[in-house]
Amino acid sequence: MKYYIIAGEASGDLHGANLMKELFKQDPQADIRFWGGDLMQQTGGTLVKHYRDLAFMGFAEVVQNLKTILNNIKFCKQDIAAFQPDVLIFIDYPGFNMRIAEWAKKENYKTHYYISPQIWAWKESRIKAIKRDVDHMYIILPFEKEFYEKKHGFAVEFVGHPLIDAIHNRKQTSEDEFRNEHNLDHRPVIALLPGSRKQEISKMLSGMLSVVNDFPHYQFVIAGAPSQEYSFYQQFLGSSNVKFISNRTYDLLSIAHAALVTSGTATLETALFKVPEVVCYKGNWISYQIAKRIITLKYISLVNLILDKEIVKELIQSDFNTKNIRAELQKILTPSHRENLLKQYDLLEEKLGGDGASRKTAELIIKHLT
Repeated sequence: MKYYIIAGEASGDLHGANLMKELFKQDPQADIRFWGGDLMQQTGGTLVKHYRDLAFMGFAEVVQNLKTILNNIKFCKQDIAAFQPDVLIFIDYPGFNMRIAEWAKKENYKTHYYISPQIWAWKESRIKAIKRDVDHMYIILPFEKEFYEKKHGFAVEFVGHPLIDAIHNRKQTSEDEFRNEHNLDHRPVIALLPGSRKQEISKMLSGMLSVVNDFPHYQFVIAGAPSQEYSFYQQFLGSSNVKFISNRTYDLLSIAHAALVTSGTATLETALFKVPEVVCYKGNWISYQIAKRIITLKYISLVNLILDKEIVKELIQSDFNTKNIRAELQKILTPSHRENLLKQYDLLEEKLGGDGASRKTAELIIKHLT
């Protein structure tokens, strides 16, 4: 069968790659064309556009790049029409994917959505479009089932969280080998995960790095995003106590003692690696002011949202400052605090439903097509 997959971010690339592996395994004749990234490209199929050319964060940035976005939507429709897939598979990235889904449904394509748009956070009105334009929805967060089925009467299928598979199935490198490869010394590592887009990396790293000199007994390591070149990060590497490692975030988290993490999927990844973390976010001022008025969630990190209580500290906008970063990092380095946090992480993993998300989703997609 012919599959057309659209993922527009780094996390979508990861989950898309694992889904593709399962589709190829269960359908050896699969012909897959996709929008994604390096991981999906390494899996097989045909890359149409890389997510680095698609990712615009925040309201202001979207407005500034509206022409590019509209051109991408037009090109995507043309490419789908030329390929004539048996099914379209959308992976999160709702601003783009929902536009394509509306068109695709009218053109009688089968539409499957893997990893729901976070409409429980904002734009709940999108449920109307989802019910109209999406044939099958596969959700990965346990609270989403009640949201969709009980609140909105839309049947969904909970498949578990694909990050559990991604972490358990990765190729592991020993700590000694990893440290030697990247010239890390014997000190405990504090990982810095500043995001994947240039705008957020610049904002986040300036704050994260402001506390480096306060923790001389620890080694700070920046997790470089695969979508950015090393040259972009050089401006942040002035201190001898700061190292940079590109495209090895999981290996870095596997040896990290603590982490400062930009809000997003990385907060959940860090927790699943059992690394105490402080969640950070500082966005464009205009974008933040708009978001603050339309998003009513109690928390911004998936860890806290899933457990429905503040497990990890969130430093948002003006709270993301040197004084608070220093205090919260010191707290998660304290043994008693760490022990309690790790117990909560175990509970988090239980609630996520175990492994097999990619396999279950591939099985369901194929089942619905045959």
